[in-house]
Amino acid sequence: MKTLVRKIEASTPAHRDRAIDGLRALALLAVPTGHWLLGGFTLSSDGAIHNASPLGTFSGLAPVSWVLQMLGIFFLVGGYASVLSYRRHTGSTRAWLGGRLARLGRPVLGVTAVWAALLPVLHFGLGVPVDTLRTASTLVIQPLWFVGVYTVVTALTPLCVRAARRLGVWAAAPLLGSVAVVDFLRYGPYADAVPSWLSLLNILPGWLFAYQLGVSWGEGRVGRRHAWGLLLGGAALFAVLLLVFGYPASMVGVPGEARTNSHPPSLLVLALAAAQSGAAILLRDRLGALLRRPALWAPVVVVNLSAMTILCWHQTAMLTAAIPASYVGEVAGLVGAPDSVGWILARLAWMPVFAGLLVLIGRYARVFESPWAKTGPARRALAGVFAAGFAVFALGLA
Repeated sequence: MKTLVRKIEASTPAHRDRAIDGLRALALLAVPTGHWLLGGFTLSSDGAIHNASPLGTFSGLAPVSWVLQMLGIFFLVGGYASVLSYRRHTGSTRAWLGGRLARLGRPVLGVTAVWAALLPVLHFGLGVPVDTLRTASTLVIQPLWFVGVYTVVTALTPLCVRAARRLGVWAAAPLLGSVAVVDFLRYGPYADAVPSWLSLLNILPGWLFAYQLGVSWGEGRVGRRHAWGLLLGGAALFAVLLLVFGYPASMVGVPGEARTNSHPPSLLVLALAAAQSGAAILLRDRLGALLRRPALWAPVVVVNLSAMTILCWHQTAMLTAAIPASYVGEVAGLVGAPDSVGWILARLAWMPVFAGLLVLIGRYARVFESPWAKTGPARRALAGVFAAGFAVFALGLA
């Protein structure tokens, strides 16, 4: 381990922005942590597992989702890093976008194609119930919406750069205003007359908001004064929306609740993203100094090198433990109603197991992050067909 730490430290360029990598790693690890802590399974009479959440019973756990909902930080550092990459590129903008989007698409295609091949084996070979497979497929595809949104905002980088150079930090303000208008229409006095699809208009501006802040930051248009404004203004708006306007407290969907903050993002999500972004910008120098320690820097590098593997395969790691356990019956913290303190304690004990399984799976799955230089057009097309078939099944279209 010491040899690996020294090797990573020696290979890190002096100009590397360690704080940005540290923030990205922190936001990335919050995704599996949140899904593993707040996602449970119930067992039906036919032996199938179904999604459940402890938030349905323990509403007091909602503040945990405020900490673990760090996609605002992820989009912030994504925008910042994209500016640096865009500034360095020497070819065409199209080539730059193609390279970045390919790095996002390969792992997604890999996990969905592998699961498409696994489904018939699990059902016809091992007798796994169809309902269990639908539950598993939903969980696997659930984090991948993020990749689709991130792909779109990345494609908008040139426009974001121009907006940042012209308006600075205020380039994100119209996005906030757009989400506020849609929220007023769908939750205000005219809610009954507003079609349900209107909420979809929040998807792009809702997630582009923090990305645009990151682009403006990368362009040097966000200073400490702006950061304090984001932190305090975001926190104040968050409190008002929660206490005065009755927004749901949880940042993730809760079974049985009519409203959700994240799908699509509500104004509460943007308020949290603003506060988190302000805090991240203010803490950047301290975090960078802290990560000068090789022992702390090495894990950050490992996480960043495996970013898409972690995102795409962490639900598979949990399912690798839960599906076999369903044949035994209810297992505390793994399969069984998440409605007791005992379940929460047991789930915490399962977390290292999930992490270990993810590391094991990642040893083989990381191949999908590398360029598919030896994969011909026929194999790529076959992987695409498998991935499409899995998406149809996971989305309940088949």
